Amino acid sequence: MTHQTRYALIGTGSRAQLHLDAIVGPHADTAELVAWSDTNQGRLDWYERRLAASGVAAPARFEPSELAATVASLGIERVIVTSPDVTHADYVVAALEAGADAVVEKPLTTSEEGVRRIADAAERTGRSVIVTFNYRYSPRNTALKRVVASGAIGDVTSVHFEWVLDTAHGADYFRRWHRDKANSGGLLIHKSSHHFDLVNWWLSDSPARVFASGGLRFYGAENAARRGLGMRPERGSVDSPLRDAFSLDLREDPHLRELYFDQEAYDGYLRDRDVFDPGITIEDNLSLVVDYARGASMSYSLNAHSPWEGYTVAINGTAGRAELTVVERGAVLLGDDGRPAVDPSAHPEAVADERTRPVGERLLVQNHFGVAQEVPIPVAEGGHGGGDAELLRELYGNAPADPLGRAASWADGVRSVAVGLAGNRSLSTGQAVRTSELSLGAGAAALEGERR
Repeated sequence: MTHQTRYALIGTGSRAQLHLDAIVGPHADTAELVAWSDTNQGRLDWYERRLAASGVAAPARFEPSELAATVASLGIERVIVTSPDVTHADYVVAALEAGADAVVEKPLTTSEEGVRRIADAAERTGRSVIVTFNYRYSPRNTALKRVVASGAIGDVTSVHFEWVLDTAHGADYFRRWHRDKANSGGLLIHKSSHHFDLVNWWLSDSPARVFASGGLRFYGAENAARRGLGMRPERGSVDSPLRDAFSLDLREDPHLRELYFDQEAYDGYLRDRDVFDPGITIEDNLSLVVDYARGASMSYSLNAHSPWEGYTVAINGTAGRAELTVVERGAVLLGDDGRPAVDPSAHPEAVADERTRPVGERLLVQNHFGVAQEVPIPVAEGGHGGGDAELLRELYGNAPADPLGRAASWADGVRSVAVGLAGNRSLSTGQAVRTSELSLGAGAAALEGERR
């Protein structure tokens, strides 16, 4: 009889749905959700009704402070952490010390202290921590990994990586809790940890030095005033003539309405704040130069107010160059309801194709003194470039051994977040920062460990 791993989940915002659907759906024979928790009881009520409609019994509820006791009393084997980033370290450490493994959404944590605590607990307990870097599983990114690992472009000398977030998805970080750097670590931690992990994985290397430049240059009250935008409503879910394409009305989307708008009375959290508010403390334009331990360097840029969404990666080597170009949404076009899909990578079914900049992906490899060759990318469906389903199969199913090592450990999480931590320090000081200067405790060994 197939063993069902016993899970607890903490944090039932939008991201939790990915894990819940997998556990009660295609992987119900190998996974069982035994308990769950959230600071907002209304969201638990909503998910409970959703499970009941599918004929699934509701898990036991527990208070977040009772995580360790719940692991012990209910025989929890794994804890899924999908709560806000600043809480990750608390819950991961509690799970490990109580005797369970942890599955944590990226980023691993938001601070040097968080790295120290998680690394110490993982080393002390010997428990496993998996960071859900779903972009590793996207076929296009896997294809680029194979190209680099094959030696087709020789030894890597440099990387150029540009990621643009559009005025729907990018804007959304400035509406919700991510806008406060104390909660999210800023986009260098919350969003870019995906990108830095990809480069670490593609190169099988660790970041050694980071120089960062950037700031809040589009969103926020000061920028709005500078451009003469005038008075604006404090949130999008109001009837006001001042609303515009940057306003998100939670009432117009059944999912967002039921999960957030209808639950505001429980904790006062507003999911639809105006992106041109005062008090936003994260950056929307970021540029980095990152040096790697083996000698390669990367120029990286992130823009959160682009008219289109996607990314371009160019990896230069001693024998040639590989180029991956991805368009996830060619333009932000408003639908009949006056709003676009917020995240095209998570909801590709809601993205309308656009003729001039069509949605698509292309991987080229060109050797010195040769013509460019296109590398076929397997067709994939679903969220995050087709990576979600593969990630969930490895997390909750019976996936075969993976020669590419896509499952990310806490050490991979440290290597990823180290770039953002050093980048944030560089933004503050104006100086380049070596990752060895970060106070990571036992986590520092991840930067010196095996580079797969």
